[in-house]
Amino acid sequence: MKTLFIPLFFLSISLCSIQAERLVLVSASYGKNILALTNAKGEVLWSHRTAGPDRGHAGHHDVHMLPNGNVLYHDTWTTLKEINLKKKEVWSYDCAKSNGNVGKSVGVHAFARLANGSTRIVESKVGRVIEVSQAGQLVRSFPLKPGGTQNSRWARSTNKDTYLVCSEQPGVVTEYDLETGKVVWEYLINTRVYGAIRLRNGNTLIASGSGNSVVEVTPEKKVVWKIKDEVPGTGVKLKWMTCLQELENGNFIVGNCHAGPDNPQIFEITREKEIVWEFNQWDLVGNGLACWQIVEGEQSERLLKRLKRLP
Repeated sequence: MKTLFIPLFFLSISLCSIQAERLVLVSASYGKNILALTNAKGEVLWSHRTAGPDRGHAGHHDVHMLPNGNVLYHDTWTTLKEINLKKKEVWSYDCAKSNGNVGKSVGVHAFARLANGSTRIVESKVGRVIEVSQAGQLVRSFPLKPGGTQNSRWARSTNKDTYLVCSEQPGVVTEYDLETGKVVWEYLINTRVYGAIRLRNGNTLIASGSGNSVVEVTPEKKVVWKIKDEVPGTGVKLKWMTCLQELENGNFIVGNCHAGPDNPQIFEITREKEIVWEFNQWDLVGNGLACWQIVEGEQSERLLKRLKRLP
């Protein structure tokens, strides 16, 4: 029997190709007014100045790195923009001027680009979820549940063609069927809840906003995992809990807004509640980093190649 021998040189190349560099897309307002793409250490690789606060308040509550390398963001309460890495605007949509909203009070905190090219938008105050084509035409819509329409925050799709929408008042996560708009599940957390995602195990992970906590609940609404006020044994204080991501290794990425300069704005935590990575770039994002996205794997590799080709 022959022994398989792999030189260490080739093994190291293979491992490097597997472990693509982690990138962090951040969108900060509260006077910072910046989009930035950094490496895991927080070193800025690309940045773009945004318009800044709208109506005396910050406007950055959602952001997406699209598969084509463009960034979908908003810097006012009503206007969405897509720009490429050369900072050229390639698409925009103003909810205040479109599809029946002229003269109405409307605010946007959550949106996403769909695989078919349309864009899904949660319109607070008017209380509806809409999908618009690239041309800005209304494709479909459904109303948000009465009583939870005025202060919606983050919203994310599940793998079952449903949509999780967080509403600050009355502090509830509501799951809607995307075809019918009917409510299929909800969880009342009684805080100014910000974000929620459906995990691979079928549970829901919720960032409680003003509740200074992150909780995992089963479909039967049983809490099975929780951190609150402080991550045990780390000294990391939890403040306004915002965005969430689940990694392939089962760890969670958690947004920790308004926590001051001594606490990370983003961190990765294991199910054993061990923090294994922190992002604390106070000078870059300040105390108002609500929304961000972690980019890894093949998408990270493609972005790094595009960045190297920029003038």
